[in-house]
Amino acid sequence: MPELPVLLLGAEQVSTPSATESQLISLAQSVGVRAITELPAAAELALVIRDDTLQLLDLAEPKSSGVMVDFLSGQSQYRRNHGGGSKEPVAKAIGLKNNQPMTVLDATPGLGRDAFVLAALGASVIMIERSPVAYLLLSDGLRRLALAEPELARQFVLYHANSCDYMQQLAPGSVDAVYLDPMFPHRKKSALVKKEMRLFQVMLGPDEDADLLLPAARHAAAKRVVVKRPNSAPLLAGQKPSMAISSKKHRFDVYINTP
Repeated sequence: MPELPVLLLGAEQVSTPSATESQLISLAQSVGVRAITELPAAAELALVIRDDTLQLLDLAEPKSSGVMVDFLSGQSQYRRNHGGGSKEPVAKAIGLKNNQPMTVLDATPGLGRDAFVLAALGASVIMIERSPVAYLLLSDGLRRLALAEPELARQFVLYHANSCDYMQQLAPGSVDAVYLDPMFPHRKKSALVKKEMRLFQVMLGPDEDADLLLPAARHAAAKRVVVKRPNSAPLLAGQKPSMAISSKKHRFDVYINTP
């Protein structure tokens, strides 16, 4: 995995940090991120704390806004209120009905957008993130969600771990479903997605072990494993799914676990 970006602090954040800044600095240091006041010469990325929010900056575009996890954003809330509910392709693929008790393990949460949709529909979502930086961004997003909507925030659990190892160590069928969205190059990208994908590729490096996720997920899931892929992407691990649900840009390959 590539070298971790640093957490770049201002002078006041070092001398008189707020309670939130102190919390975020400690969290970053707990996963090996260095908190410093001057950037290394070759740095491509940096974490910063702006308006009590943790953000990842692309130093090649210093004037652009940082990437953050914001479950309270207009985009997230619009999708929550108007996105189709249980008719959303991801919800249909998982087999989730409105307010139906269900535990979903998201083994590749990224910025947590699909996890948020599932939680908003009533699922309990376990997010397993191996990237220290993505873990920090998700942690900060959940912290801010808990301040505004504590009940919804309690539907999430986040762990910093390798998903394959974590799932293999679970008892068989420990969760209802596992959701996988391994990194894959997208041909058509919006400016936002293009920026986020570039940052994630620099941050994570090549996703060379994606195929290993599927057998581990099938071990952990009692009912099904869902793999999100661009419509043009090959099958994960070359394994044919039980069925597939398509949307405009993606398909959701569904692997049903039979008793």
